[in-house]
Amino acid sequence: MRVVVGRLGRPHGIRGEVTVEVRTDEPDMRFAPGTVLFVNGSDRRLTVDRIHWHSGRLLVTFDGITDRTAAETLRGFVVEVERAVDETPEDPEEFYDSALTGCVVEGLDGVVIGVVAEVIHLPSQDMLSVRTPDDDDVLVPFLVRFVPTVDIAARRIVIDPPDGLIEQAD
Repeated sequence: MRVVVGRLGRPHGIRGEVTVEVRTDEPDMRFAPGTVLFVNGSDRRLTVDRIHWHSGRLLVTFDGITDRTAAETLRGFVVEVERAVDETPEDPEEFYDSALTGCVVEGLDGVVIGVVAEVIHLPSQDMLSVRTPDDDDVLVPFLVRFVPTVDIAARRIVIDPPDGLIEQAD
């Protein structure tokens, strides 16, 4: 399975480095030297030569990209990595978005509320966008207080929503 890990930005310097808008919680692993990245929407592959952090930004050099002109041709590309479907983060309290999407969401009473359509990453917290049987979307804060059970193996999430959250969607 391919997952998006970043968006390539402007060149940095004259030796082919590009800035990366990181879209993964594991940038040092996903952009490790030797990693093959796939350009979204094409068969083009880029192999990471080296990386380093500069002023809080990830800078990457790819094999065969040796100057600023070549680096400029990469600007705007969204890059993906190949990840095993059953791969999980090291921390048992973390989940990949792709593992949460499609899980059935039910209340503490076992009543099905809907299915996770998307995980939305906001500056203050993550939200689960739950599509209800009525085709409405309910945003549930992805906090232990409101989401006490996540069972990826069973594709099931149990929520204890704040008062009024589910009723608003009815």
